[in-house]
Amino acid sequence: MHWARIGEAGFLGGMHLLLWIDRRLGRWPLRLVLYPLLAWYVLVRATARRASRDYLARLHAHSGGTTPRPTLRNVFRHFASFGETLLDKVAAWSGRAVPAPRVLDGAGHFVAQQASGRGAVIVTAHLGNVELSRALARQQRGARLNVLVHTRHAPRFNRLLRDANPDCELDLIQVSELTPATAMLLAERVERGEFVVIAGDRVPLAGGQRVAVDFLGAPADFPAGPALLAGLLQCPLLALLLTERADGWHLTIRPLAERVPLPRHDRLAAVRPIVAAFAALLEAECRAAPLQWFNFYPFWERSA
Repeated sequence: MHWARIGEAGFLGGMHLLLWIDRRLGRWPLRLVLYPLLAWYVLVRATARRASRDYLARLHAHSGGTTPRPTLRNVFRHFASFGETLLDKVAAWSGRAVPAPRVLDGAGHFVAQQASGRGAVIVTAHLGNVELSRALARQQRGARLNVLVHTRHAPRFNRLLRDANPDCELDLIQVSELTPATAMLLAERVERGEFVVIAGDRVPLAGGQRVAVDFLGAPADFPAGPALLAGLLQCPLLALLLTERADGWHLTIRPLAERVPLPRHDRLAAVRPIVAAFAALLEAECRAAPLQWFNFYPFWERSA
C-alpha cells in the first residue's frame, strides 16, 4: 500500500483540537486525549502495525540484536514515541519554548551556507522531530525554511500555524508534482538565501522518479526528487536529521552534494550514489534512535 492512500480525514480538525488543549490545559491533559487514540489506531490499523513490526525486525537483524525486538510491546512503544513527538510538534506550533538540540553535529554546514547568501535544498526524513530544527533557524537570524509537503491542506495548515504562532518561520508548500511555476518559486527563494526542505524517505505520489538502494539489508525505493531538485536549482544538497537520545536531542547535518550533476541521459543513475548516501545516514540514525522512524506503511514493498 502506498503511504499516500492513508486518509487525511479530520486532519485539520484534529490539529485545531490538539492546539486548543495544549494552550489551555497543557501537556498532560493532551496525553490523556492522545494516547487512547494511538492505542485504538494500533489495534485497528493492521497495515501500520505490521509495518512497524517489519521495520523493527529488519533493524534488529541489521544491528546485530542491539535494537528492540519486533514484539507487540515494542510496536506500542514505537507508536508511543510517535505520540510524544507529536506533543513536541504541538508545543512548537503553539510558539511555546521547546528544548533546543543538545548536540549540533555538522551545524556549521548550515551556518556556512546561510553566510554565503544563497540557500540550499535540505533533505530530511520522518525521523525524530524535525520541528526542533527551527531552533537552529532561529539562532541564525533571517534563516527561513520552506517545507514541501504532499497534503492538499497545506494552505489551511499554514494559516493554522500563523494563528497559533505569528512568529512561525515555516512555510508549507503543497507539491504533488513539480510544475514550472513551483520550480520558479523555489529558485527565487533559494537565490535570496532561503532553504527548501523536502522529505527523502517517501516515494512520490504517482509517476515520480525513484531509485532502489540498500536500506537495512534489503533494496528499498527512495525518491530521487530531493537530489533532482537540488540539481535543477543548481544549489547544494544537505541532509538534516534530528533524534532524541539518552543525553538529549541530536541534530545531524551532512553535505550530500555541493552540486548535483544532471546529465542529459540516465539522471537516476547520476543521483543514485547521493540517494544511497542519504539512506546510509538514515540507517545510522535509526540504529541510534530505533523507535523514532515514523513510516508506518510497508516501506520495502516495491512499487511498480
